[in-house]
Amino acid sequence: MKTESILEKILTSGQLAVTSECGPPRGALPDKVKEKAEFLRGCVDAVNVTDNQTAMVRMSSLAACIIIKQMGLNPLLQMVTRDRNRLAMQSEVIGAYAHGIDTMLCLSGDHPRFGDHPMAASVHDIDSVQAVTMVTKMRDDGLFQGGQKIDGPPKMFVGAAANPFADPFELRVARLAKKVKAGVDFIQTQCIYNVDKFEKWMEGVRDRGLDEKVYILAGITPMKSVGMAKYMKNKVPGMDVPDDLIKRMAGVPKENQAEEGIKVCLETIERLRNVKGVAGFHLMAIEWEHRVAEIVERAGLLPRPSF
Repeated sequence: MKTESILEKILTSGQLAVTSECGPPRGALPDKVKEKAEFLRGCVDAVNVTDNQTAMVRMSSLAACIIIKQMGLNPLLQMVTRDRNRLAMQSEVIGAYAHGIDTMLCLSGDHPRFGDHPMAASVHDIDSVQAVTMVTKMRDDGLFQGGQKIDGPPKMFVGAAANPFADPFELRVARLAKKVKAGVDFIQTQCIYNVDKFEKWMEGVRDRGLDEKVYILAGITPMKSVGMAKYMKNKVPGMDVPDDLIKRMAGVPKENQAEEGIKVCLETIERLRNVKGVAGFHLMAIEWEHRVAEIVERAGLLPRPSF
């Protein structure tokens, strides 16, 4: 399978890939999308555009991806199964590819109770694993899920998410194996703060040979403050923030905590770039896009490859 995806070309070349995120605005504000995306120019290989993240209404991922594509950057369409049935999902995949968007991430999506519409009905006609199967079948076999032939199949490079820290830990590798079997091309992981536990997960990944079948991008989110560290530990589902990290952030004056958070981030990248099976990094700098270029440069990940 070959697509036109820049991200795929970098990963298949054996170079460490770097992706980041651009959260769309909660309004019809294209300039906000452009402002955030411009910070990422030249320092990442693809820009994830989140899809109603934390179940909060935002500009659609597809619309923001089109804006970013028109800027000459490489958008990565996120699509959650929470909000669409399989008809709508396949329609959107075709629409995205028609606009030159060739890289995407299939996700389940946060439960509506976490957002501003707790009364909203979740669709989940199919789950994220089935969504991967559906999109790769559209690409490789040129068929809709209903079996009909597609006139102009979307040649998508297809990703999914993995959380090495969710309970029960023993099933985390098996969950990844299901996505690999479904045909996923790359994985972006949950934010990594417990590096020891992530390395243990990667051992299990290598034991099953999964690192030879899928590209794994390690999720990195820099901490801005000790308050953010505590929030991530106590309020964000599936997050594993060690107490030692919170103590480290708390031991630094408030005005220096952002820099300390970036130092932790850089130390994590340095350690993980030597872990067999890690193919790159996904930088989730939440509302901190203007610091991504600095992080990538200080991590020794510049210049980015060009194709």
